[in-house]
Amino acid sequence: MSIQDDQIKPGPQGSSAYQPLLDEIREGALLPGDRLREIELSERLGVSRTPVREAIRQLEADGLVTHVPRLGATVRSLDYAEVMELYEMRAVLEGTAARLAARAASDIELDELDVLNDRLAEAGTGPDAVRINKIFHATLLDAAKNRFLTKSTLSLQKALLILGPSQLLDSERAASAVAEHRRIMVALKARDGAAAESEMRAHIQAAQRMRIRALQERDRAKDQDL
Repeated sequence: MSIQDDQIKPGPQGSSAYQPLLDEIREGALLPGDRLREIELSERLGVSRTPVREAIRQLEADGLVTHVPRLGATVRSLDYAEVMELYEMRAVLEGTAARLAARAASDIELDELDVLNDRLAEAGTGPDAVRINKIFHATLLDAAKNRFLTKSTLSLQKALLILGPSQLLDSERAASAVAEHRRIMVALKARDGAAAESEMRAHIQAAQRMRIRALQERDRAKDQDL
């Protein structure tokens, strides 16, 4: 299983609403705290209320939606501590993937990672950059050749969707990510597992720092509006 296969397979009815709602959470069209009203969603998605209800139930099982008294189903919000914990676990899991890939990746897989990072550099920012970056991390995870690690990482990636749009929409972060990937690749090609893990952890921690800054700026903006 690849990290690209990030869809949980709900029942046949729920699947028609589940993926669109998951995409809206990923892209930031649905933000933390937004209410999920069955009638409104069924009209907007062009489906009956039954698949919408099943999709909301599945998103709740994923940990992306919660029920708030007097409001109903809402997109879940993460507090500061939860965000820190998520990124700490991401550093552990993806750092481990890099260490294992240094030992297990084929030369073909390493070449593909190089190609993907070059494409990421060319893409700059925007949807293409986000997609290519996702494939890069999925390819590295596959190269680690550990199914249990893959399953754990997929679960964590779902929780991270609550944070909203990718940071690669920021040009400075996009350029930094490419450079960080290149340092990871140097370690992978040297078959140096410890260095690969260290570089991957540094990569995730850089993303964590930027995410925390963004959350702090959002909270300050909210305070000013009060």
